[in-house]
Amino acid sequence: MQFKKNSEILYKYLPELSVPQISKWIIDFDFKLKIKKERSTRLGDYSSPRNKLNHVITINYNLNKYAFLITLVHEIAHLVTFNEFKNSVTPHGLEWKNNFKKLITPFLNTDVFPIEVFSALRKYMQNPSASSCTDIQLLKTLKLHDKDSDFVFLEYLPINVHFLYKGSRVFVKGEKIRKRYKCIEISTGLTYLFNPLSEVELFEN
Repeated sequence: MQFKKNSEILYKYLPELSVPQISKWIIDFDFKLKIKKERSTRLGDYSSPRNKLNHVITINYNLNKYAFLITLVHEIAHLVTFNEFKNSVTPHGLEWKNNFKKLITPFLNTDVFPIEVFSALRKYMQNPSASSCTDIQLLKTLKLHDKDSDFVFLEYLPINVHFLYKGSRVFVKGEKIRKRYKCIEISTGLTYLFNPLSEVELFEN
């Protein structure tokens, strides 16, 4: 009964062929999956059991289904690592990396992921990091599958173009300094350094 209920909900968020395995893991690993509104600082997170309650994993609701799956497996790997080692290992150390690689393996094929995502993910899995967002090629590839988004990566805009950041702040894009772009906020004249993969909107006067 619980498996069926989990599956019905997950079909909305995950690639279809991944749903049975994830539904089974929710039961086997005994965790609560909470789908949250967008958070700018994280795509998902894991909380270990407290006061005899379940493990809890949260995922942002607005991720496309491929990003949702990768993020969810990332957090399940934290759960498995906690069960094995409690808090005696580093959060994204070798133990977590090994569990992440093992857990993602059933999905690492072109039946679950489009070929371009599969290719980028396979390269990322050679040395997975704290967030898939730190892998530029994987992030760019996943963004291709976002729907109804007005956002673009800052690096795609020409120099001296105005852009909107977080819906209200207007900046002009400047030159790249090492790994970041020097941008000036129009209202204050202050200079900020932006990650090239910052999500912004083109601002039209």
